[in-house]
Amino acid sequence: MKQLLFLFLYLPVISFAQKSLPTYVCPPCGACDTLVFHQPGVCTACGMLLVNKDSLDKPATTVCFYLYDGVEVLDFAGPMEVFAHAGFKVFTVAKKKAPLVSQRILTIVPDYSIKNAPPANILAFFGGDEEASANDPEVMAWIHSRDKVTDTYFSVCTGAFILGRAGLLDNQTVTTFHSRIADLQRAVPKAKVLEKVRYIDNGRVITTAGISAGIDGALHLVAKLRGEEVAALVAKQMEYDKYVPGQGMVVAHP
Repeated sequence: MKQLLFLFLYLPVISFAQKSLPTYVCPPCGACDTLVFHQPGVCTACGMLLVNKDSLDKPATTVCFYLYDGVEVLDFAGPMEVFAHAGFKVFTVAKKKAPLVSQRILTIVPDYSIKNAPPANILAFFGGDEEASANDPEVMAWIHSRDKVTDTYFSVCTGAFILGRAGLLDNQTVTTFHSRIADLQRAVPKAKVLEKVRYIDNGRVITTAGISAGIDGALHLVAKLRGEEVAALVAKQMEYDKYVPGQGMVVAHP
């Protein structure tokens, strides 16, 4: 009789505890979408970073990568890997929806042109042969047209020159590729351009130093939006041992 009374009193509690366990799933990617986990980590089937199932009810953070002929491969590929592992939705845009060549090596077909690209939370620019884009009135007009729907501007290496030409670096503390520090200061005299820093976060505008520093800046942005634990898991999954939380600069604006 006592055993029956125990079950009657405590079975609902046990059942409630089981139902309240957090549920983690793989971001939608295919065959492993049906797998369920109760601890954070990575998917045992595909290696993607697990996300809390409840968070899937919220719109995914979207990231627009603006690419062009001559863009540096690792400038965009590193951050793309970071954002993908963090569960962000990344898409590529170029001035025209035609194949372009990165670093005279990699042929890329962009997802959209500037005429039909959807809005994104984050708008990212990268280094390489950025002069043509920075001096293109149509590209500048496109950037300005998206300002109201853009939460964060992100640049790697000399992609900062594109942001600078768009007027987005005025009165900001920024950085770029080590050999172009003085050039950026001349191009954007209203900015404070620093060397020997991996990334600088002004709040809405994040710029990074060259090439691999884009990975650090992207991990910082993931930590800012999803928490340091998620950023650490992404870095571990990528086997990126160089990442040190807080190694960049965060600028407080009044």
